[in-house]
Amino acid sequence: MRITSYTVTPIATIDPPLRAASGMHAPYALRVILEIACEDGLVGISESPCTPGVVESLTHVCESLLGSDPLQLTSLLSKAESSFEPNEDERGDSPWDQRIWVHIRSALEVACLDYMGKRFEARVCDLLGGAAREKVPFGAYLFYKERGAGGPLEFDVDPSAKGWDAARQEAAKTPDGVVAQAKGMLDAFGFQSIKLKGGVFPPDEEADAMFACYDALGKDIPLRLDPNAVWSIEIGIRIGSKLDPILEYLEDPVRGQEAMAKVGKAIKSPLATNMCTTSFADIPRAIEVHSEDVILTDHHFWGGIKPCIELCRICQTFGRGISMHSNSHLGISLAAMVHLGACIPQLDYDLDTHYPWQSEEIIEGGPLQFEDGFVAVPNAPGLGVTIDREALDRLHQNYKNCGLEFRNDEAEMQKIEPGWKFEATRW
Repeated sequence: MRITSYTVTPIATIDPPLRAASGMHAPYALRVILEIACEDGLVGISESPCTPGVVESLTHVCESLLGSDPLQLTSLLSKAESSFEPNEDERGDSPWDQRIWVHIRSALEVACLDYMGKRFEARVCDLLGGAAREKVPFGAYLFYKERGAGGPLEFDVDPSAKGWDAARQEAAKTPDGVVAQAKGMLDAFGFQSIKLKGGVFPPDEEADAMFACYDALGKDIPLRLDPNAVWSIEIGIRIGSKLDPILEYLEDPVRGQEAMAKVGKAIKSPLATNMCTTSFADIPRAIEVHSEDVILTDHHFWGGIKPCIELCRICQTFGRGISMHSNSHLGISLAAMVHLGACIPQLDYDLDTHYPWQSEEIIEGGPLQFEDGFVAVPNAPGLGVTIDREALDRLHQNYKNCGLEFRNDEAEMQKIEPGWKFEATRW
């Protein structure tokens, strides 16, 4: 079977004003939906972040793949790479990965795997060797945030909201606010671990929030903190040592492999990363200096599900733990994450997910469900999810109406703090 057509659809989905080291989320998060149709009438789908250049580059690459056989994935991806220019390899200083090729490769691979699954009536995880687990564990992802729920009303809220809906809209800038958010999320989704996105406030304040969660929720809930590499080595060692008694791991406290290695040698908590080791080319130096103990894989940023499985094999070989990075994703990405999580023989930590923060969806049947913090592997062929055409059209219209073309947390932050600038090392 050959690829006969493709559709690249950028969308914008409501996103709350979440804070990070990079600034603040805009009222909409941007994603790209890829559909590849083949001669047999089956369509493979995928979802990717909408970073600058992805829509145009993905469209250009897909045009070159018309007539290709999606079953010949190796040659298809090789052909795609040869048609891609420029072939950059820098992720940038932002917390999110700004490379274009890895996003395109991932989008193509996942869409082809989804097509194959539909053609052969098999789940994606079964195409890749079968599931090591039939449900995949995720953890709560907490954020400092401004008051509001995002979308067309920007910072307005629904005063009738209760439970997690209320926690999702209220401001959380203090330890008590973080604890309230944690309780709301744990009650709603049954998560059994917690991660706080840091790098927002002075490091001691963020440490206080971690201790507040520990005191309120107990020692049986593992805790993680991610300052997105904006701490100095000295701060990383001081705050890391302070948090040693309560952290499951500390993620990217400082920038770069050498700096991570220095902090890692000085504290007891494991160090995790999705910033200093983000490609296979980074791994030799990572092993040499021992820059991290845990690597957060992400099929969007490592070029697909299969490369992530290869990464996990390398981590097993060199004694590194495995977890998974997340971004402001919808159900197609979450389904792919679940299939990847099902395939990994060694899964050491609960996986990250932003999913509870998103209030819109583009898959039929509504959002995928968490039960006690787990998401079951979808049983239908391929990814196991299908596109809700009406929802896709609506979110594409959001994209056209909202005026956003790429993520810019700095510009959004300047709306509430004029003159605010991202700093690669803030403390």
